[in-house]
Amino acid sequence: MSGRGVWLRARARLRRFPALLGGCGEQAAAYGRCVAAASAGSGEVRRDGCLREFRALRECFNRAVCGENGEITGLIAGR
Repeated sequence: MSGRGVWLRARARLRRFPALLGGCGEQAAAYGRCVAAASAGSGEVRRDGCLREFRALRECFNRAVCGENGEITGLIAGR
């Protein structure tokens, strides 16, 4: 197996990420608003301060990439 082929396949998978994750805009905006609000006063962001929003965003990303059944979809050719 050629090293070049591996990189070409990896790049092709990475190019699909924006389309897959595009449906997570609402969760990304909520997380961004939370971080912005948390850092507005003191300028410090505390760990787990926006945990609920982060988890919602992470779940959306996971569903977009892995689907409901946990298998990676849309990133591997033929799926």
